[in-house]
Amino acid sequence: MSLKNSIALLMIIFLLLSCGNRKGKFKDEQVFRYNEHANITSLDPAFAKDQRNIWAVNQLFNGLVQLDDHLKIKPDIAKAWEISEDGKTYKFKLRNDVLFHKHILFGKDSTRKVKAQDFEFSFNRLLDAKIASPGGWVLQNVANFRAQNDSIFTIQLKQAFPPFLGLLAMKYCSVIPKEAVRYFGNSFRANPIGTGPFKFKLWIENTKLILRKNKRYHELNSVGERLPHLEAVAVTFLPDKQSEFLQFIQGNLDFIKSLDASYKDEILTKKGELQPKYHGQVNMQKGAYLNTEYLGIYLNTIDGDDNPLTSKLIRQAINYGFDREKMIKFLRNGIGTPALHGFIPKGLPSFNSQKGYTYKPKKARELLETYKSENESENLEITITTNSNYLDLCEFIQRELQKIGLKTNIDVIPPSTLRQGKANGKIPIFRASWIADYPDAENYLSLFYSNNCIPNGPNYTCFRNENFDKLYEISIKEVNAEKRYSLYQKMDSIIIAEAPIVPLYYDQVIRFSQKNIQGLGVNPIDLLTLKNVRKVKKDK
Repeated sequence: MSLKNSIALLMIIFLLLSCGNRKGKFKDEQVFRYNEHANITSLDPAFAKDQRNIWAVNQLFNGLVQLDDHLKIKPDIAKAWEISEDGKTYKFKLRNDVLFHKHILFGKDSTRKVKAQDFEFSFNRLLDAKIASPGGWVLQNVANFRAQNDSIFTIQLKQAFPPFLGLLAMKYCSVIPKEAVRYFGNSFRANPIGTGPFKFKLWIENTKLILRKNKRYHELNSVGERLPHLEAVAVTFLPDKQSEFLQFIQGNLDFIKSLDASYKDEILTKKGELQPKYHGQVNMQKGAYLNTEYLGIYLNTIDGDDNPLTSKLIRQAINYGFDREKMIKFLRNGIGTPALHGFIPKGLPSFNSQKGYTYKPKKARELLETYKSENESENLEITITTNSNYLDLCEFIQRELQKIGLKTNIDVIPPSTLRQGKANGKIPIFRASWIADYPDAENYLSLFYSNNCIPNGPNYTCFRNENFDKLYEISIKEVNAEKRYSLYQKMDSIIIAEAPIVPLYYDQVIRFSQKNIQGLGVNPIDLLTLKNVRKVKKDK
């Protein structure tokens, strides 16, 4: 779609919304508008896999527990819970004032209270092979679950797994009414009924999504006001990020996320600060993001050939051979933190700033020379495979590594081909990222557990280390948080020493909003939560 046509489409949408406002339903300052350039594929929490779907689902549904902006587990529909001493049994006591969104399906009262049986139904649906939810793995360590009565829901694990409450905070585990699922069937994806702060109003796929305030929402803010404050949320689907940015600057969108190369220099200085000309119009929020960007190194031989990357000398030379701080400053306008530590990113409590790799070109050359001497090899050559979005980073690394004497090539392939090659062990060095599914370092360290070597799991490097495996197996059973964090840090130190990856940077959440937007938080999982947001009238 051309830029001209994209803007024309967006203006039609705004006119449609404005017409609705003239009927007296709500004023412009009561509507929060954002654009989802990647589109939305489903409003069913069982398919809340991607951020585009998660953000919308988060406004519509609730689960047993939720995360605050500091990733602490907080009550949601469950007002309290107990965990057995062995860490295997979870007993949740539910609130008795949570109602499903108003709908004719519920009969004359048009709604009903959420009961423990609804969670039993929702979890069984998540595991149903016919539904084929990508979120079924969340319950893979669950032996059984049941509603003891209307207000008590229990879950029995196969073995203790301390991060489990964090898993339950994922949108996959939202409660849904059986009446709606049985009536709508597969079309529940476009006819969602939940308990969230906003309720479904309209979805014209590829065009717009409108949510309305749930006036019966159960949650109050810290001063006792009923949430949410907004009357509506309007989401558009402009695929072009340049036109999205233009609409934001013109005041037609209240919020945009992340940065795009097409406008990052326009809005940010090289130090990562807001350009002075936008100080009076735009709020910028930054915070740690549970995403580590890295180069993965496949440690098995490929196609029967000797793989020089199985040598720790080569892997450490790559890690020492480029300046991460310079890379972040000039290529990402200071957004992100150079990965000078381990694989565990900032934002997790088990991050402890242990020493990783800094820029040491002399050390890198010495490691390369040692390898050449020991292996009687003179012609070393590596190829880094990436997609076009990260070409500038990889070209920077290429230039730096060639300065230390390591010939480096770049292979640019489509994202889908890169994912497939990484999963099949066909790429020696691949650009990758790991975004946390739940806020615990186990989610990161599982990438290096030998039993998870592809195709059995997400260990894309096929890293194997006996000591690491022992620590990992102990950690996933350790219920004491501090002891578990200590084990995580020991595992992370092994990853630093053995260098199966090249950490590049720990990403940051960056959000831009209009000056009249209040209560828009920022959190390390980049979850958009709008129940606390206010939109005040702009000064003329």
